[in-house]
Amino acid sequence: MTTAASRRAERRISPVFAGILAVTAVTGWAAWTGFAAQPGVAVFLFVTGAWVVSLCLHEYAHARTALHGGDITVGAKGYLTLNPLKYTHALLSVVLPVLFVIMGGIGLPGGAVFIERGRIRGRWRHSLVSAAGPLTNVLFAAVCTAPFWLDALDGVPSDFRYALAFLALLQVTAAILNFLPVPGLDGYGVVEPWLSYGVRRQVEPLAPFGLLLVFALLWIPAVNGAFFGVVDAVLCGLGVGDLDTYCGYELYRFWRGTNAYCSVSP
Repeated sequence: MTTAASRRAERRISPVFAGILAVTAVTGWAAWTGFAAQPGVAVFLFVTGAWVVSLCLHEYAHARTALHGGDITVGAKGYLTLNPLKYTHALLSVVLPVLFVIMGGIGLPGGAVFIERGRIRGRWRHSLVSAAGPLTNVLFAAVCTAPFWLDALDGVPSDFRYALAFLALLQVTAAILNFLPVPGLDGYGVVEPWLSYGVRRQVEPLAPFGLLLVFALLWIPAVNGAFFGVVDAVLCGLGVGDLDTYCGYELYRFWRGTNAYCSVSP
C-alpha cells in the first residue's frame, strides 16, 4: 500500500542530483569570476554538469508526465528523484551523451526511462509523454540564450558567455534530434500513437537501432552540414552568433589549447 510518506520519499530530490547541481553552480561561478587558473577547466566542468542536469530533467519530464497520464509505477522506480543512476539505461542516458559532447560537440539524445504504456489511456497522453523530454531541452535552450535575445550581455564575462552559447548549442541539437520521427527517439513516440497497428508492428524492430542510424547519418558531410545549418539558424534567431558557440567549444576542449580569437572579449 502506498502511503503519503512513501510518495514523498519517491519524489525527494536525490543527493546525487544535488551534488551534480552543486558542481555546476560552483564551476559556473568559477567561469564567471575567472577564479580558475585554467578557464577551460571551469567551462568544461560547468557545461558538462549543466548538460547532465538537463539530461536528468529530460528524463524527469517523461516520468512526471507519465505519472499524471496514469503510470503510477514511475515513483517506485526512482524516476522522480532526478537520480541519473535510477535510469533504465544509465549508460545510454548519461555516459554516452557526455562522450558525444566531448568527441563532437553535439547533444545526442540518450536512453529513456521505462514507461508502462499500458497504464496510459488516450493517444494525446502517449504523445505528450514522449514530447515532454525534448520540450525540456527547448526550455533549457531558451534559458541559456535569454541574455542573448534579451540583449542583456553587458557585464557578462566572455568565458561565461561562450559557455552559455555552447550549452545552448547542445540543447538545440538535442531538441531537434529528439523530435526526429525516427524509431527509438522521442519524435517517433509522439507520432506512434497515431499510426496504424500494422505500421507500428513493421517499425517496432527498428527501434533499438534508431539512435545508431542518426549517429551514422551525422558522419555524412552533407547531412552534417545541413543539420548544423538548421542549428545555426535557430541559434542566430536567438541572438547567439557562430563566434560564441565556436569559442565555447574551444574553451570546452581545454586540453587542445584555446584559439587566439577566443582569448579576447568581442
